[in-house]
Amino acid sequence: MRHSYNCYPFRCPLIRRSQIATPGVRHETGEVQRQLRPAHWGLSARIAFRFCYVYFGLYCLTTQIITTLFSPNQGDDIPDPATLWPLRQLILWTAVRIFHVRTTVAYDSNSGSGDGMFGWVLAFWLLITAVLATGLWSVIDRKRENYVKLSKWFRLFIRFSLAGQMFTYGLPKVLPVQMPYPTLTKLLEPFGNFSPMGVLWSSIGVSQAYEIFAGCAEVLGGLLLIVPRTAMFGALICLADMIQVFMLNMTYDVPVKLFSFHLILLALLLLVPDLPRLVDVFFRNRAVAPSAHAQTFSTRTALIAQILFGLWLVGMNVHGGWTAWHLYGDGRPKSALYGIWNVDQLTIDGQVHPPLLTDNERWRRVIFDSPTRMAFQRMDDSFARYGASINVNGKILALANDDNKNWRASFAFQRPAPDQLVLDGDMGSHKVHMQLKLLDRNKFLLVSRGFHWIQETPVNR
Repeated sequence: MRHSYNCYPFRCPLIRRSQIATPGVRHETGEVQRQLRPAHWGLSARIAFRFCYVYFGLYCLTTQIITTLFSPNQGDDIPDPATLWPLRQLILWTAVRIFHVRTTVAYDSNSGSGDGMFGWVLAFWLLITAVLATGLWSVIDRKRENYVKLSKWFRLFIRFSLAGQMFTYGLPKVLPVQMPYPTLTKLLEPFGNFSPMGVLWSSIGVSQAYEIFAGCAEVLGGLLLIVPRTAMFGALICLADMIQVFMLNMTYDVPVKLFSFHLILLALLLLVPDLPRLVDVFFRNRAVAPSAHAQTFSTRTALIAQILFGLWLVGMNVHGGWTAWHLYGDGRPKSALYGIWNVDQLTIDGQVHPPLLTDNERWRRVIFDSPTRMAFQRMDDSFARYGASINVNGKILALANDDNKNWRASFAFQRPAPDQLVLDGDMGSHKVHMQLKLLDRNKFLLVSRGFHWIQETPVNR
C-alpha cells in the first residue's frame, strides 16, 4: 500500500522519534539519559573558573574598563573605582608598608599612565584576593559539579568589557586623534631629544593611514564581540590586536603595559572554551561541531539587547573621539598667527643681538600653533613655552609664564606681508623688537614627501 505522507523527521506517522538516525549520535535510552545529566567539570576546571571569575571580574570592576562602558568621555569624567574609598586607602597603605615606597603614590586615573605604582599594587591586591577567595569558594562549594549558568553571564560581561576597550582605543585611531600629526614644535625638535614613546607617537601620527587601519582592526574586533555567533572570531582579532599593542608598549616604553597585558588575558579567557575546536581546525585538520557558546543568550530579545548596548558603546566613543578631534586633532582651532617664524632681527633694549646673551637666551624661532599657547626656540634648540592671548582686532599679543604668575609680556604686532611679522613691546623688564619671517612648512621632507606608487630609488633620510 502506497502512502502519500511527506515523511520528514518528526512528521511521518510511521516513524517514531526514537528511530530516527542521526549521524554520530546514539539513541539508546541509557545514552540519552547520560546526555541529559548536568555537565561535570573536573576539579581543575572548577578551580580555574573560580579564580578567573574573581580576579578578572574585580579587575574590570575596579579599573577604567567599567567606567568606559557608561561614560561618553572614555571614562575621564568618572574616577576609577580603585581610586575611591576604601580601595585607595588600602592600596596606598600597602605601597608604603609592604613595598616600602618612599615617594608619593599617584592615584589620579587621568594621569595617562597605567603603569604607576598604584596600578601595580592594585594588581597585587587583586591577585591575593582572588587566591584567597578561590580557596574559600572551593571549600564551601566543593560539591557543585559545574558553573554553566554563571559562566554564561561571566562570558557576557567579559565580552562587553573587552569590546568597550576596543572601541575606546580603536575609534580615536579611526578619526584619528590618539596619535595626532606632529605639532610645529615637534617638527623642529631634534630627533635625539624624542623619548621612545615620542618616536612611536610621532611616527604613527605622520602615517595617519596606518593609524586608521590599526583603529579599524580594533573596532572590528569589538563589533564582532557584540554578536554571540561572531564572538570567537572577534576574540581572535582582539587577541592579535592586543599582542601588537603590548609589544609596542614594551619596546617603546609606553606606560600601558600592565593594562594591555590584561586585555590579552581577557581575549584568551573568551577563547579558552573553544580552544579544543581551534586546535582541531588549525593543527589536526578535523571537522568540528558548532560552538555551544555561540548560542548563549541568543534569543531574539537578548540579541537585540546586546546589539543595542553595542551601538551605545560605538556611539559614545564616536562622540568622544569627534570631540577630541576638534580639541587637539586635525580639527582643532589654530592660532591667528599660526606658523613657524624665523627671527631675522632681534633687538633688546635697543641693542641688536646683545653680546651678553648666551645661546640659551637667544631666540631662533617663534612658533604659534594653539590659540592659547606659543613657544620660542632658542639657539640651543630648547624651547620656552608661554601662554598666549591674541587680540586680532587690536593687534596685541599678550604672554604669560606658567612658572611665574607675576611675569608678563605684551607686544603690538604688524604683518606687512603674509610671510612677515613684526613684534614690538615689553617682555619682563626689557624692550623687545623682533622681525620675523614665516618658514614654509612644506620645506620639511616629513610633511611634503607623501606617498608614491613608483619609486626608482628609496628615499630613506
